[in-house]
Amino acid sequence: MTSVSFQGERGAYSEAAAKAFFNIEINVVPHPTFAKVLENTIQDKTEYSILPVENSLEGSIGESYDLLYSTSLNAIGEIYHRIEHCLIGSGLLEEIDTVYSHPQALGQCRNFIEKHNMKTVPSYDTAGSVKIIKELNKKNIACIASKDASKIYNMPVISENIANNLNNYTRFLILSKNNKEETGKDKTSIIFSIKHEPGSLHRIIEKFYNYNVNLTKIESRPTKANTWEYNFYVDFEGHAKNPKIAEMLVKIKDETLFMKILGSYPSAKLN
Repeated sequence: MTSVSFQGERGAYSEAAAKAFFNIEINVVPHPTFAKVLENTIQDKTEYSILPVENSLEGSIGESYDLLYSTSLNAIGEIYHRIEHCLIGSGLLEEIDTVYSHPQALGQCRNFIEKHNMKTVPSYDTAGSVKIIKELNKKNIACIASKDASKIYNMPVISENIANNLNNYTRFLILSKNNKEETGKDKTSIIFSIKHEPGSLHRIIEKFYNYNVNLTKIESRPTKANTWEYNFYVDFEGHAKNPKIAEMLVKIKDETLFMKILGSYPSAKLN
C-alpha cells in the first residue's frame, strides 16, 4: 500500500489532501514537524511526503519553503485542497473565550475570532488542537479544525465555515525520491540565488520571456546565511526535461550563484 508522511495528527488537512491526491487507499503516517515528514521519506520509511506550501488567504508557508531548499526529495505532484474551518468544542459559542489552532488557521479565521473577542493560543496542528481541548475539557475553550477532526476525536462542531473568506485553498506539494515524466501539462519549481548587482534578476526573468515560458509564481525568502540576501522560488509552466525548458534552465543557471530544480509535475487545478 502507498505510504505517505504528513505533519500533524489524524484529521489534519494534510492527511485529507494526501487522500484526495492519490485517490486510492493509502497508509498515512503522522509526524510532529515538517522536517520529520521529509526525513521519514528520505529514510525510505514512506514512499511520499506531503507538504503545505501556500494558502490563498495567508500566503506562503515559510518553514516549508526553507525545507524545500535543503531536501534531497523531488516535487512530483501538487494539489489545491479546499480548507473548511470549523469551531470545535464542548461549550456554546457565547461561552468560548479562548481558541486553539495552528497559526495559519488562526490567521485565516481572524475576522470570526475578533468578532467574538476570543484569545488565541497557537498550536502545532489544527487536528492536534482538537486533541488538546478534549484533554483540557473546559467549556470556555474551543479550537479551529476540520469536520473530519471533530469526528475522529468525537468533539462537537460549534460553528462551520468560519474562515475570513470561504474561497480558502491550501496548495500542497507531494515529494518523493523519484521524478515525474513529462505529461504535456506540467509545472516546474526551482530555487536560485543571484549576484548583488544591477539587472541580475531582470536577466533571469528575461530568459522566461525569450523562451515564451509562463511564470506562475515568484517569491523571495531570506537565505539566512547572509543579511539581506535572498533565494528566489519560482514556478513556471513546462517540464525540466523538455528540450526548450532544459536549454532555458542552463542559461538561467549561468546567471545565478546557486540553482536547484525542485521537480517537474502535472499542474493541478482548483476543484
